[in-house]
Amino acid sequence: MLKSGKLMFTFMIALLFVSVLPLWLLAADEAVVLTETELPKVVPIGFYFEGQSAATQMRNAAAVRFGAKRYVVTALVDTSGYASDIRAKCEGFLISDSPILIGGKPLGIGSWVIGLTKEGMLNVFDLSGAKILSLKTTRDTALKTPKPVSITKSADGVRLYRGRDYVILTPK
Repeated sequence: MLKSGKLMFTFMIALLFVSVLPLWLLAADEAVVLTETELPKVVPIGFYFEGQSAATQMRNAAAVRFGAKRYVVTALVDTSGYASDIRAKCEGFLISDSPILIGGKPLGIGSWVIGLTKEGMLNVFDLSGAKILSLKTTRDTALKTPKPVSITKSADGVRLYRGRDYVILTPK
């Protein structure tokens, strides 16, 4: 009788572990969009690109945390006074401290320059100016008053918006 009691106890512990583990793993990647008061803790005040630096437009910044310590940070930068070829490429930056999928395409840990074309393509450049990704965005025509940059949670995932155009961000 004593052995069956220990066996039953072990079985119950294992069952509890197996039933709670999926919830814990799901919570580990849960997205939390940072508030305006939290942004200054994670958004840099400036950004470097092709041998130049530009000030961050903090009013046009957004960030999301996946789990406890995985952040994706984005913002527009002030490129007034810079050459038109740099302004055409560099609207802002994207920083991720863990691998992500952006628009379904893998993007590793690092810092990138982002720019949106008139055709709705989000271009991602490395810090030297080399294009590494080009993603077709989705236009959200139902968005009433879009911000220049925002991150929101929706039924289809975490959306990174540039105006009305967005791509889905997913932790990897």
